[in-house]
Amino acid sequence: MRTKNIVRFGSWVSPIKADFIASGQINIGQIEIDGKQIYWNESRPYEEGRNVIATRDSGGNIVDIIPPPYNARSRVHEYGGGSFTVKDGFVYFSNFEDQRLYFRSKEGKIKPLTANCSSHYADLIVDTNHRRIICIREEHRSSEAEPVNSIVSISLENSNDVRTLIGGNDFYSSPRLSPDGEKLAYLTWNHPQMPWDGTELWIAAVKPDGTLGRKEKVAGGIEESIFQPEWSPDNFLYFISDRNNWWNLYRFKNGKIEPTFLLEADFGVPAWIFRLSTYDFYSKDKIVCSYTRNGEWYLAILNPETKDLHPIETKFTDISFLKTTDENLIMNAASPLEPVSLLSLNLDTKKIGILRSSFDVPIHSDYISIPEPLSFPSEKEEAYGFYYPPKNKDFESYEGELPPLIVMVHGGPTSSASTALDLKKQFWTSRGFAVFDVNYGGSSGYGRKYRDRLKGMWGVKDVNDCINGVNYLVEEGKADRKCLIIRGGSAGGYMVLCALTFKNLFQAGASYYGVSDLVKLTEKTHKFEAHYLDSLIGKYPEEIELYKKRSPINSADKICTPIIFFQGLEDKVVPPEQSESFVSVLEKKGIPVAYIAFENEQHGFRRAESIKYSLEAELYFYSRIFGFRIREKIKPVIIKNLDGYKSPK
Repeated sequence: MRTKNIVRFGSWVSPIKADFIASGQINIGQIEIDGKQIYWNESRPYEEGRNVIATRDSGGNIVDIIPPPYNARSRVHEYGGGSFTVKDGFVYFSNFEDQRLYFRSKEGKIKPLTANCSSHYADLIVDTNHRRIICIREEHRSSEAEPVNSIVSISLENSNDVRTLIGGNDFYSSPRLSPDGEKLAYLTWNHPQMPWDGTELWIAAVKPDGTLGRKEKVAGGIEESIFQPEWSPDNFLYFISDRNNWWNLYRFKNGKIEPTFLLEADFGVPAWIFRLSTYDFYSKDKIVCSYTRNGEWYLAILNPETKDLHPIETKFTDISFLKTTDENLIMNAASPLEPVSLLSLNLDTKKIGILRSSFDVPIHSDYISIPEPLSFPSEKEEAYGFYYPPKNKDFESYEGELPPLIVMVHGGPTSSASTALDLKKQFWTSRGFAVFDVNYGGSSGYGRKYRDRLKGMWGVKDVNDCINGVNYLVEEGKADRKCLIIRGGSAGGYMVLCALTFKNLFQAGASYYGVSDLVKLTEKTHKFEAHYLDSLIGKYPEEIELYKKRSPINSADKICTPIIFFQGLEDKVVPPEQSESFVSVLEKKGIPVAYIAFENEQHGFRRAESIKYSLEAELYFYSRIFGFRIREKIKPVIIKNLDGYKSPK
């Protein structure tokens, strides 16, 4: 029997290397079906984050539909999504560099479809009756004025023929044509609502000349979120609404709204990007759908006539981007032991085929930590999360030693912790760290009331949930109270800075493009989130004093905790000055601090070298703060004020 090495937690040697996480993986996103052909969009860090539209040939080989330097990525709402569509073998896509729409012929020739101007496009559909593209356009007319959003048509015969079909509101999404081409459904909303707060679903008649006639509001409002409107094969409109607290599926038939099936589960997700899909029609009376309960996703077949829901048993706990063909369900799915993959599921035989995996090198299960679901009390309410214990078949720690705990705080803050196999988590657990992935109040997947817990309480309720969860784990003997770390990106980065500024629990932190100054964020952020904080904090500028109070930068003198900052220098969502101003304060105060900035990175890192270096730099930082020995070669990081610092361990 092989003897394990007895080594301190945090110093284990892992086969899960940062360079493989950075270069050996892809991110699979949007899926489109054209007849029997399946297309998808994948982001490749090893190609500097390029987004490639791909398909498979008759031999099962992966075929790139767009060559370099084309990059199928939209910047509408900055977060994009819905960057391409396919019809009868013709591909239409938004190119990241110039944000123009391009057309790819069946022979592979690529030509621009729109002029080189200041407009961005997303959420494309093809209107074959009128030989045009219908999509969302975001016009950036000047650097000082807010962009103008609308639904437009773009002629496939004359690229100069661009017409505004619907405009006047702040935001639009999800233009969907009925099968007979006579009606257009769409979503719209205005500041200060976000799409998960309040949207309206409308139907407009399509006239023979392509213009829109009578418009009818179907559902929605400032306190009802509508998600993913779709037309059934027999011309009835379906949509997901949270009118009963849960995002459930409804249909509009004969002038009336009726639920297809009511369940205390969420069939929808926050629409941060376009073209998300949690259901599709297998036939007019059979809908394949997915829903989430307690942080895990499930599949089912729903009959809207009989209102029966039949579960489909699978091993997957994370499911997204559902599409159907004549025989199969196509989806992105993952489990705690398997990475996100593009899969086909035969709905009759239940046979599963892997079309594309996010990585192909197998990781032995002896190095993979399985998440343990947690429910814990937090301010007389329940909060949730997942605990990952350290796991590595080659190592164990000294008897009686407790593992260091890394608290991972998701962004959004409406996002949620996923149980999909994530090597960025396993990078830590296989080195002897425990991980706590928190679904604090405000996270999605637990109903609207749970999301709304964060209204007016951002930086307070979420932080308290994290702290109460950590205290729960410490009391359960699953974490070392003297080695607690908190890390997060974007809104999660804001939580990191709040926790370290206003509380005294953690001994180190990592902020990835985190918010430090709410006033500057509100005044300088992009249109999509320009009024987001009205609900999370309060109305601006009427409650500016509350914004200042909740901004960690204004209380940075209270911090005594070492922090490492990571920032993309082209970030338009959270500009670099948010991190840089905080770093400057800590440097002057004498707190150990490191700042890693990446050129050519925006909000979220997409390049292999950025992903690799940020992981290794973070590990190096913790090793110096807590005195862990790193048994692998890592480039040192400049840590200001480290001399004379006494480790809490």
